[in-house]
Amino acid sequence: MGKKYARRAALLTKKSYPLAEAVALLPQVSTTTFDGTAEAHIRILADTTQADQIVRTTVSLPHGTGKSVRIAAFVPDDHIDAAKKAGASRAGNKDLIEEVSGGAIDFDVAIATPSMMKDLGKIAKILGPKGLMPSPKSGTVSNNIAEVIAALQKGRIECKMDKQGIIHVPFGKISFGADKLQENLSSLLTAINEAKPSGIKGVYIQSIAIAPSMGPSIRLQI
Repeated sequence: MGKKYARRAALLTKKSYPLAEAVALLPQVSTTTFDGTAEAHIRILADTTQADQIVRTTVSLPHGTGKSVRIAAFVPDDHIDAAKKAGASRAGNKDLIEEVSGGAIDFDVAIATPSMMKDLGKIAKILGPKGLMPSPKSGTVSNNIAEVIAALQKGRIECKMDKQGIIHVPFGKISFGADKLQENLSSLLTAINEAKPSGIKGVYIQSIAIAPSMGPSIRLQI
């Protein structure tokens, strides 16, 4: 533990904090000179081997994430121009699939029309492990590509837990200030609560911690 980190950690005098107080502490515990990201880490009490206990949902953050999103749209030829006009950084079909097969992945989110999904099977093993495979559950498969692109640019993000049952998700930039970060975090937690799987009985959320890109984490009261 470095001296700078230790000084920030010393500011945390409680084991857990109410949401508003925790968010207000984020800028104080950040150790970076750049505008860091506010992150939430939510542990779900679930058996991750059971399909009916997997948490996966989307949420539109009121103030976005503060990060520009590079979007690749896998669409038929007659949708390419519309996808680019809507804001997609890449748009195509067979040519784009070949580029991804060759290792060219210069995008943060992939979306597709339903008609393109069968062709994406060729690169599913490439996109899947990176969390980039379009899916109806994540809202990234649609015939209304322009609408999906607009939602992603405004701050719609996907939340899903990893193999350890933890959801890691950004909810803004430190520079947003306490009010905006609190609204974003509240929307995020509401969406995750509403996405509780039927297979999870009893305690659902085991713990919630928020943290800056670099700095100690702050545990929230549940």
